[in-house]
Amino acid sequence: LLGAHQQIELCNESLMLQKLPACGKSFEDMMKKVDSKKWCNLTEFIMYYDNFTQCTEREANNASCFWPNPLAEGFITGIHKQFFSNCTSEKVHWEDPPDEILVTLILIPVMLTCCMITLVVWCSKRSDIL
Repeated sequence: LLGAHQQIELCNESLMLQKLPACGKSFEDMMKKVDSKKWCNLTEFIMYYDNFTQCTEREANNASCFWPNPLAEGFITGIHKQFFSNCTSEKVHWEDPPDEILVTLILIPVMLTCCMITLVVWCSKRSDIL
């Protein structure tokens, strides 16, 4: 190991930033095939997005940069803002079930527990049968 010399390649950020727009352009061209009303439905373009992700990773690695990194993430975020800024997740408003259902859901386990305890106590007192 004393004679071994490892060469550490430094991340060439400028090269990576030159190459990433080609990934974005390719993704943009592919997204033109998808109706813009369906841009929030991931199943409509998952293959295009996968290709985009692989492209950004490949270009980062070719520039000796790890992936993801802050610069690549910034670029990817820009693409997200361009295509998915109108996609908002609808917040689910949780409500308690009606009282009849809630009482039933509470009472069933309580009654089963009571029945099981009764059965165990009864069986333990009747150990002569077992």
